[in-house]
Amino acid sequence: MELQPNPGKSLTIRVGDEVWARYPVRTHVIKPGEDIVSVVERYVRPHLKRGDVVFVSEKVVAIAQGRAYPIDEIKPSLWARLLSRFVTKSPHGIGLGSPWTMELAIREAGLPRILLAASVAALTRPLGIRGLFYRIAGKNVSAIDGPTPYTLPPYNRYAKLPPKDPDGVARKISDRIGAPVVVVDANDLGVEALGISHPDITPDFVKAVFRDNPLGQASQQTPLCIVRRVG
Repeated sequence: MELQPNPGKSLTIRVGDEVWARYPVRTHVIKPGEDIVSVVERYVRPHLKRGDVVFVSEKVVAIAQGRAYPIDEIKPSLWARLLSRFVTKSPHGIGLGSPWTMELAIREAGLPRILLAASVAALTRPLGIRGLFYRIAGKNVSAIDGPTPYTLPPYNRYAKLPPKDPDGVARKISDRIGAPVVVVDANDLGVEALGISHPDITPDFVKAVFRDNPLGQASQQTPLCIVRRVG
């Protein structure tokens, strides 16, 4: 296995007193309807060693589950178009800052909950309190993402919901490959463990070992990562 990080990323990172290597694994372009368990097994099994932890991008899990949609097929409501105008745009991901992703948020959480979250956020943001929108709207809403120009085609024209039952997906993959598995939502702003197969893999560890987003944020085509303790 060629131990090469993605461009601009470090191969290793220190977590406490330990050093971990993160080996990005390149795959084909995963499509809706594929068996994500078999996909992960195909690409990582030849390289696994005892003690490895396998990280899987939540985006490819959602795509395989059919939870990513071409934006041409999403018809934003009036509320979606209005609310998306007030979302702070970030160069690291569009989040709910588009009518298409806001429409998915409304479908996922319901309009009353989204309106409540937006109202609370509008009232508390001038006080310097941030993050209440997603805390009220829910974890699933925070993982919604939309089209960006740097995303690998054709998904640069897609919006997606988070994967269903990410803990269950992590356990199924783990049972197949014989290693702990994390379904991770990582970008250049932060890291969230959506699914974990083994309780000894903690969310704090996931955030620490993936804090610099070794999978990259553009079209690296490396949605899988083998994380290995090396020192």
